[in-house]
Amino acid sequence: MQGTFVFSEKEDILKFVSDYNIKVLNLCHVPEDGRLRTLSFSTTNKDRIAEVLDFGERVDGSSLFSSIEPGKSDIYVMPKIRRTYVNPFSTLPTINMMCNYVDEDGRAFEMAPQNALERTLKNLRSRGIMLKALAELEFYVIAQLETKNFFQAEPERNYHESTPYTKFEDIRNEALTTLEVMGIPTKYGHCEVGRILGQNNILMEQHEIELSPQELSETAENIAIAKWTIRNICARHGVTVSFIPKINLAHAGTGMHIHICAIREGQNIIADADKSLSKEALAMIGGILKLAPSLSAFGNPTPISYLRFFACKESPMHICWSSRNRLALIRIPLWWNFTKRIWNMDKCQETFEYRAPDAFANAHLLLAGLAVAAGYGLENSQEAIKTAEDLHVESPSNKPLQALPRSCSETAENLKKQRSFYEANAVFPKKLIDNVLQKLETYGDRNLRRELSTNPERFESLVTQYMHYG
Repeated sequence: MQGTFVFSEKEDILKFVSDYNIKVLNLCHVPEDGRLRTLSFSTTNKDRIAEVLDFGERVDGSSLFSSIEPGKSDIYVMPKIRRTYVNPFSTLPTINMMCNYVDEDGRAFEMAPQNALERTLKNLRSRGIMLKALAELEFYVIAQLETKNFFQAEPERNYHESTPYTKFEDIRNEALTTLEVMGIPTKYGHCEVGRILGQNNILMEQHEIELSPQELSETAENIAIAKWTIRNICARHGVTVSFIPKINLAHAGTGMHIHICAIREGQNIIADADKSLSKEALAMIGGILKLAPSLSAFGNPTPISYLRFFACKESPMHICWSSRNRLALIRIPLWWNFTKRIWNMDKCQETFEYRAPDAFANAHLLLAGLAVAAGYGLENSQEAIKTAEDLHVESPSNKPLQALPRSCSETAENLKKQRSFYEANAVFPKKLIDNVLQKLETYGDRNLRRELSTNPERFESLVTQYMHYG
């Protein structure tokens, strides 16, 4: 079975199961840790499968969401038939179906990040705005070289490298094409700058796959599916992969940049008619910059996330935006006029890029936070545009700027100060924010950087702890 299949109703699934002799139906869902989870059903009993498609299945929510007490743990995973794809890794013919979370009364489960995202998107839709986003997924493929590496490549010079200097191009390209077959559109893939050849001939080689822009809910799911896909392909080839934000303090970190565009009446409103940055885009940028100190709570959820922000390896360091400076938090790609003159490009080619997040984030929670910030900017455009104007820099700049948070502890303090922005209009439940704060504060990492300067073994233990997180 190859190719993309489109399903719109239960009968389409049942017919597909029969026509292609599908043996297993997987209900797939993404809880608070952002990792794809699976509940499997044999398709032998077609009546049972029809029941599952209609009513979903009960699961233990306390094992998926830390905010749920074991005594009140029943929630349901509810299939989304249109988000079905053939599982390319199963030994039996299998289809995977993405799910939403609902509570025991059949209502959207309030604490699920998916539903926080949907609530903020509903608010934006009421203003006639639809946000789309694409993600740049960076990762390190890791393996022990069996033979001497005859074609030696330089560390930190791996950007767009080709075989034979890069060793894992085929693995990256297999992931790229597998995602397309599963119905997840991609933009491109390439080697990234990081390349580390360590002891015992262990090679860590950085790659990137960029997903095509989709509506935010679909983008969030695509990120979880893409990480699952990349990990499965690496496992099949006998290598490992990590999305860890910092794998070596002296080498390039791993981020998950998010490009955002806004659609009104079918038109992207990021640029004006003359292809300059629009007032709406400036307002959204201003809103995101205003909430940037607390957005790290959703985009950088672990202590090792913050070690990426200080080594000047094209990682953001300050709360500002720029057209050129890759150390800025928000960057504007500069090829709009060129592409518009030459080709009739996709409506989402004009974007702005938020560079802080990493792939340890729960993508639904991250995009919900970004949507809240963008919506605040649009609703308070005069204030937000002034914020954007004040925080615009181009390199070099002597303008005093606020640094991004340097720890989970600092981010928690910022979230406490700004939580009301997320809780407005009941988008983020108070209990959800409390839960995020509790996790951030538990790490106790305020002095982590100072500790690492005198105890480098602590960093190695962090890498081991978080190598396969998220």
